[in-house]
Amino acid sequence: MSAPWLTLIGLGEDGWDGLSQVARATLRDATRVYGGARHAKLLVVNGIDVTPWPSPFHEGLETLLSARGTPTVVLASGDPMWFGVGATLARRLSPSEMIILPGQSSLSLAASRLGWPLQDVEIVSLHGRAIDSLRAHLCPGARLLCLTSNGAAVDAIADLLADEGYGASRLTVLEHLGGPRERIVTGTAESWDDAVADLNVLAIEARAVRDTPLRARVPGLPDNAFRHDGKITKREVRAVTLARLAPVPGARLWDIGAGSGAVSIEWLRAARGTSAIALEPNDERRAVALANAAALGTPQLDLRSAAAPEGLDGLEPPDAVFLGGGLTAPGIVDAVYGALVSGGRLVANAVTLESEAVLLAAHARLGGDLTRIAISRASPVGGLTGWRPLMPVSQWSLVKP
Repeated sequence: MSAPWLTLIGLGEDGWDGLSQVARATLRDATRVYGGARHAKLLVVNGIDVTPWPSPFHEGLETLLSARGTPTVVLASGDPMWFGVGATLARRLSPSEMIILPGQSSLSLAASRLGWPLQDVEIVSLHGRAIDSLRAHLCPGARLLCLTSNGAAVDAIADLLADEGYGASRLTVLEHLGGPRERIVTGTAESWDDAVADLNVLAIEARAVRDTPLRARVPGLPDNAFRHDGKITKREVRAVTLARLAPVPGARLWDIGAGSGAVSIEWLRAARGTSAIALEPNDERRAVALANAAALGTPQLDLRSAAAPEGLDGLEPPDAVFLGGGLTAPGIVDAVYGALVSGGRLVANAVTLESEAVLLAAHARLGGDLTRIAISRASPVGGLTGWRPLMPVSQWSLVKP
């Protein structure tokens, strides 16, 4: 077992004054200290020489790892394991190689200033990420603490909230928490016009205006929540499909024949840390799917211009596969079944007789469940109301042993 050679120290806005005696001694004894420009400025008066972390980030990581065995410190803001560099380093180093001395996280400080119990708050990191991801977290009454990239991001977030029908939301920007420059600014999204510091945490109390659509994260969003040309898994069938696919945190989906992207988007909304690789060879549909992903808070959708099975080469193995199109392509079922991890879920929907024949043959060979889904919706018939059936869907699903 390797002895600890790396120490991660969480540094607050109070700099040296906020560090423990152990952290101070470790900094004095370190051969090299890595950190950002802000960290260097906070410690320069205490004689600590901070080496700037190289850019791009991965180059700094390789430089750090090349010094393995030498007493080294990496400075981070607040708690290194809370949306910090510690999470990245923990994927490359064993716990025995490093010691972590966390400081107060900006999120804990923000919650204490607001009087918000952290267990009742949703944390959203928008630092270096598309702010469109915020859309997936919006619902009336939600309390969100957002890590932002800079002060300008607050203006963009206020505009997004207004566009989504949440212009009445209360915004609180907490700047330089825990330091002498701490400041708190409040306002509403629709009237926001304050200039704020780049180092901030944004608190949102979501308040919807009248008639704002409710976009629950339970699968089965209305069809009109998506732009589409008719190539969409309908709401009721989509809900059944997602239930069979069983999105769980960290799971990866392959969506073959993505169309509007509805299944992938609902998969990404349903559980934290999920990922989705969607194949869609049609350029227009792919553009629409990307727009849907941004509008519904899942800009991380990995949408590729490819068809299966050729487009599957080199992809990371899936935990779940949805075959919504391309069922008649030779070898498609065997290709996705072979790639699926043990315990993975496969769901295929068919509306044509040719595709249904593929499902029946696959069921005979591989087992699983067959389901016929028939949906009718009420609509006007003259001056009265009657049932209009949608095309029935044959669904084959299985769990790979």
